[in-house]
This record gives sequence, structure tokens and C-alpha cells, in this order.
Amino acid sequence: MKPEELLCEGALRLGVELTPQMAGLFMRYLSELKVWNRKINLTSLRDDRDIVIGHFLDSISAARFVPAGSRLLDIGSGAGFPGIPIKIISPALGVTLLDSAHKKVTFMREVIRALGLAGVTAMWGRAEDEGNGIERHSFDRVITRAVGPIPDTLRLSEPYLAAGGRIILMRGQRGGDEWEAAETRMKKGFRLAERSEFKLPFGGQSRVIFAFEMV
Repeated sequence: MKPEELLCEGALRLGVELTPQMAGLFMRYLSELKVWNRKINLTSLRDDRDIVIGHFLDSISAARFVPAGSRLLDIGSGAGFPGIPIKIISPALGVTLLDSAHKKVTFMREVIRALGLAGVTAMWGRAEDEGNGIERHSFDRVITRAVGPIPDTLRLSEPYLAAGGRIILMRGQRGGDEWEAAETRMKKGFRLAERSEFKLPFGGQSRVIFAFEMV
């Protein structure tokens, strides 16, 4: 199966129907990622199929947790995951991508330019740095993809969350075990609002997504 067919079929299995334009943007993204990955280490995944499943479909799986038209902060974006794929399938989103590696931020900015995406910004900095230029208490959703222990990630995300917002944590096959270990260490003020366990299409890798609210 060609990468675009794999992407579109996998997205459908995740409940997302990609338009030809969206699929085209993903294929351009794939091309840019492979070119840049020869120069800097953006991802350990090199094969088209692995990238489509492990990065694109994995990112798409979290899209349903981000309402259309909301403001999204992606902490630790790396090569743009999951923020850029979510932006592609939900163009009305306002997206801020944050990463501490200059080279990765440079790559994300080039992808944003190459794909002609509007309403998305890639910024260099650390979430724990109050001088990183990211607005506090202004995002409807803050999302991370396997960034640090659950309690620490919630603590880092909290200052950016607007009233009524949610923190979305994407985890791998050990996500359930991580939550059991973290539950007793949870900072007061957070409530687990939603938990979704599933397997990625084709690859079969287990995933868990948690959505937390402030109480």
C-alpha cells in the first residue's frame, strides 16, 4: 500500500476522513521530514510506512480531543508531532508548537512555510521557563506526546491552560501502568476527565490518551 493510501485508510479507521488536499499536505510533510532527517536527527523512524503509522496516524488519533477553533499548545513538539498533523486536519485551530531544540524549531518553521499553514507558530524554549514568550492561561488545550512523567507533565502544562481547558497526554503501551504509578502522586487540583485506550491502525501499537481538567 502506498504511503498516501495507508494514511487515508488509517485515518478513516481513527474516525477522520482526509480530503485530497489534506492528504497532499501530509505527503509534502513526509517528503520534508525525510530530507531534513538526513541532516539532523528528527526521528528514528526512516521508512515511509513507519512514519505514516508511528507519527502521522499516532498524531491524528489525538485530534478528537481538540475542539475545532480552539487554541492548542503542543509542548515538546520535536518534528511537529502531534501539533502539525492536528492542524492539517483542523485548519481553524490556533496552534503554538514549543520545543527546546533550535534545529527542530527551524525544521518546524520550514514545514509550516512549505505547507502554507496559517495560524500556527513554532517557538523555541522550555515549558518551565517563564520567559519563553508563551502566553499563560490562554490555551483551550495543552498537549504532550510522551514527554516526562505524568505528574511532572501536568505541572508544566498547568500555567498555560485557560479556564475550562484540558491537558491531553499521549502515551504508549505502558500508559496504563504509568497512570497507576502516578495516581497516588497526583497534584491536587487535577481530575482525569477521559481515558482512551486503542491500537494504531496497521502497526497494532497500543496507545493511551488521557484528558485532565482543573478542579
